[in-house]
Amino acid sequence: MESDMCHRGPPGAAPTGRPRNAAATREAILGSAVNAFTRLGYDGAGVRAIAEDAGVTAMMVNRCFGSKEKLFAEVVDASFAPHTVVSDQLATLSRDIAKALVERTGPGADELSPFLLTLRSAANARSAETARQGIERHVESHLAGLMTGARTRERAALALSLILGVWLMRSIIGNTALVEADPDDLTRRLEDLLARLLDEPGV
Repeated sequence: MESDMCHRGPPGAAPTGRPRNAAATREAILGSAVNAFTRLGYDGAGVRAIAEDAGVTAMMVNRCFGSKEKLFAEVVDASFAPHTVVSDQLATLSRDIAKALVERTGPGADELSPFLLTLRSAANARSAETARQGIERHVESHLAGLMTGARTRERAALALSLILGVWLMRSIIGNTALVEADPDDLTRRLEDLLARLLDEPGV
């Protein structure tokens, strides 16, 4: 039933010029929404603009996702589920995270990051809560699951706070020292800081 609703327009609606099946329609809307929410935040992104970019009507967006709030929740899941910064290897975890963080916050890096999605949507209480749940479900729990020792969840959350802080200072605020820092040196320093949080205490 949902798939039928997602590909069928309202009675009498003009075709969008992009015939596609339900899965492709949802994918187009989701891709447009990731772009809009990440660049503009929850409050700044409008359903009508998301629909237009996806080549569908605003009514179609609501038919496929139910509401702007539910669409944002799916955007959060789609953004945080892939392990793009936190790798799967404990032995090289600190190094991998530091390297990915420096690369993804450097000049010319892709702006569509899940952490920027969080930062730009934090002003809205509901979207901030949705982002928190997504981070804890997809990133914090994954990171904590790789770690050993006591208070892994707390240490994982501290590591994510460091990651988010660097992302804010380097990508959004454009802190001069961090932007102009030598990438290799910055990576080494971040690796050292992350190791203090991620490695088992006393090891």
